Amino acid sequence: MSKQVVFTEKSPPPIGPYSQAIIANGFVYLAGQTAFLPEKGDFSDSTVEGQTHQIFKNLQAILQAAGAGLENVIKTTVFLKDMNDFASMNGAYGQYFPNQPPARSTVEVARLPKDALVEIELIAVLP
Repeated sequence: MSKQVVFTEKSPPPIGPYSQAIIANGFVYLAGQTAFLPEKGDFSDSTVEGQTHQIFKNLQAILQAAGAGLENVIKTTVFLKDMNDFASMNGAYGQYFPNQPPARSTVEVARLPKDALVEIELIAVLP
């Protein structure tokens, strides 16, 4: 098996020893993204809906660097700080997958990096 590291400056750099994404065996595996702005390293918004939109900008930039797009996503995992924010996250999330949405898991977690409200990771198949 070979693997290729994916990196783009259009998404925030990793804040630890991990890659933005890895390509392996025809798939691209994206690390969880929060709503950090690539140029500032700070959150774009203080709402779950706003953070979800920024997360998708970050995810799309990484997918593009890997040669894929949201239409290639087959699985996502959403981590929420508070499950009471599910409807807000879900409304924003749904705008990115209007047709044939990927499989998804959503879980509430005790805490996210830098106290983010939401984090999303995904897996896509390369076209």
